Amino acid sequence: MNDFRVHYDVEEDILYLAKEGNEQEVVEISPGVNAEYDASGKLIGIEVFRASSLFKDVLKLMEKKLHAA
Repeated sequence: MNDFRVHYDVEEDILYLAKEGNEQEVVEISPGVNAEYDASGKLIGIEVFRASSLFKDVLKLMEKKLHAA
């Protein structure tokens, strides 16, 4: 997944993990989480809606670790 880039849309609260490619299919893999595939069926993106609420506990732990470093 080294070729994936991460983008967070603050206004929409959506976290994107994506790489170059043309989206041909979107599959909801969990409520609020979509996987995007290209024409050959390769994963090219993941969208996480309401990202701040889904990751709030993880973000708190990461913040503690950053402050401890």
